[in-house]
Amino acid sequence: MSDPQETIRWGHAALELEIALDEHGTPRLTRLGAPGEKSSAPRPGAPLPLVEVTTAGLGRHWSGRHLVNTVLGGRLRHRTHRATRDGDWQVLTVELHDPDTGLTAEAVYRSPDGLPVLRAEVLLRNEGPATLHLESVASLVAGCLTGGDPADLDGADLLWAENEWFAECRWHRQPLRVSSPERSGRFHTTSGRSTRVVAGQGVWSSCGHLPMGALTDRESGRTWLWQIEHNGGGWRWEAGVRDDTAYAALYGPNDADHGWRHPLEPGAEFRTVPVALALAPSGGPDLAFAGLTRYRRATRRPHPDHHRLPVIFNDYMNCLMGDPTTAKLLPLVDAAAEAGAEYFVIDTGWYDDGGDWWSSVGAWEPSASRFPGPKGIHEVLDRIRERGMVPGLWLEPEAVGVNSPVAAALPEEAFFRRDGQRVEEGGGRYHLDLRHPAARAHLDAVVDRLVGGWGVGYLKLDHNTDPGSGTSAHPGEAPAAGLLGHNRAQLDWLDGILDRHPDLVIENCASGGMRMDHALLSRLQLQSTSDQQDLLRYAPIAASAPTAVTPEQGAVWAYPLPGDSPDEVTLTMANAILGRIHLSGRLTELRPEARGLVHEAVAVHKSIRADLPQALPAWPLGLPGWEDPWIALALHTPATTYLTVWRRSGEQTTRDLGLPHLAGTEARAEVRVEVLYPSAGQASATWHPDTAALSVTLPAAPSAVLLRLTREPSERS
Repeated sequence: MSDPQETIRWGHAALELEIALDEHGTPRLTRLGAPGEKSSAPRPGAPLPLVEVTTAGLGRHWSGRHLVNTVLGGRLRHRTHRATRDGDWQVLTVELHDPDTGLTAEAVYRSPDGLPVLRAEVLLRNEGPATLHLESVASLVAGCLTGGDPADLDGADLLWAENEWFAECRWHRQPLRVSSPERSGRFHTTSGRSTRVVAGQGVWSSCGHLPMGALTDRESGRTWLWQIEHNGGGWRWEAGVRDDTAYAALYGPNDADHGWRHPLEPGAEFRTVPVALALAPSGGPDLAFAGLTRYRRATRRPHPDHHRLPVIFNDYMNCLMGDPTTAKLLPLVDAAAEAGAEYFVIDTGWYDDGGDWWSSVGAWEPSASRFPGPKGIHEVLDRIRERGMVPGLWLEPEAVGVNSPVAAALPEEAFFRRDGQRVEEGGGRYHLDLRHPAARAHLDAVVDRLVGGWGVGYLKLDHNTDPGSGTSAHPGEAPAAGLLGHNRAQLDWLDGILDRHPDLVIENCASGGMRMDHALLSRLQLQSTSDQQDLLRYAPIAASAPTAVTPEQGAVWAYPLPGDSPDEVTLTMANAILGRIHLSGRLTELRPEARGLVHEAVAVHKSIRADLPQALPAWPLGLPGWEDPWIALALHTPATTYLTVWRRSGEQTTRDLGLPHLAGTEARAEVRVEVLYPSAGQASATWHPDTAALSVTLPAAPSAVLLRLTREPSERS
């Protein structure tokens, strides 16, 4: 790129960007960073255009695993731009146009005042005479993430999170040069064919990987952290090297990964899925996750649950396991109330009358055999309310069993179809297409009956099958395009539910954490973090969950069992105290000592939960590894730090934890360390002000402890 002919500068006190136009009017993002940052000096030679688009007729200049460096992206010329405000948000819209095809692209950037986070999406409009067959459209292209010095690339690491059933939020880190090696030697070359690609697949947005990634500098700690805000598997990010600088490009569905194609007819528009990019100028990934946590709070639907954080009992995990009856539930209701639960959720099975419930779901009527007597299930719901709790129920709304009467009652077009046939998955399940009014009307009637008629105040919405690439509502529609339409219709349906029932609490679940994304979590109040049944395996999931969800939305199971030792009861409760307690297990069979530890944990959680909606996460021992013997999660406010430390195995009884956010404690103030839970345990901790480190001793393995660190005036002052 030659010297810029014009530069667009935009931003606020926490984030600035510069877009340079060359002599042809081609715009490129040449700078993105914090004001005054030396490492974010403009890159006039930034290689990538502002918007990347491929169509069936116009691909890339240089083939490879990447989707950037597109012909059409390079032809888009600046037409106009405007900077506006939307409440506390700064908004920049850059309009581009290709006169040959008539394609117009609006790159829309938004950033909240005071937060170093950029939200981006692209709106395409066909102003030409012919249909354009889209195959990929980037929501954001950032080709200036490092400077032009090759040493910046040698010191950069990529981060990504693998996400599996029972094994969610497993972050990994490797040098950028592993996937984008230096290929030059005696001869210099800049255009490689390799890049790091992470992509989703199918209906689940986070099966395989979280829709997130990061790039960090090992020396300075400067970190870019991104998320793709899409509630389906049609997403992709790529990160690599172009012309001696690191880049990242974030996408929704595309042809290469998902078979997505979209005919953009003359006069039609297409909008990409939104994405977000957070910057930490220093401090490493922890500070980037803190910024993204603040952004997530700023972009979600307001709801009282985000501040009240009631304790939830759910009868499923290591408890009834899908076999609820009146006789089994009534003692649990009493035990949950005595433990301090404020919601009681009857999980899967409440509709099962003894048949093949998996292939017969869909009507969501209560079982008469499980809930006998004149009141049926309402006997249990009434007992829940009598004990001062709000009743909840489990639903799998998008699933309809092949033997359900709903399967015959709804039209063919209300279901996922491919090649003219209904898609069946999971051994007897159809999948509703929420674009169809009959599908939506059916689910609206179910929800309104349960909430409006039965007085249910909590719904756990699960999703346990993945029907593959998507659905074709009409001949010629690519299944991935139909899936995108369904995904967007699902969000609209959820908005409608909460508009009608604003106090309803909805938990997002898909075999645990298989749909952990901000598109859903910007609407729903809680996220099931896992189906993991082993308390020791749950520890790294619970500690890593705040990377994907705000702490006050992360539902973590705490399931004490009769055979657990006191240390094990403490550990399973400690897993959940800094998130949303999802109490389960066999409470009615616990010994008095174990029951006391459960009640104490709930009481401690209630005493600190008012701080959690403002707290920011950090990981003093680094992001947890799946087999790490020691794990630590900190949540900190300006005045207080809460710290859960786990020792799962090994001979080491003491670990030092760095807490750099406390390093600036004033000379006339001290840091007070308290053991909050368990109050009668053997854990101890010592603060070292000179190094801003905390030495924690846990004599037993496995065990865990919750600590509170507060600043308070020194007696010497």
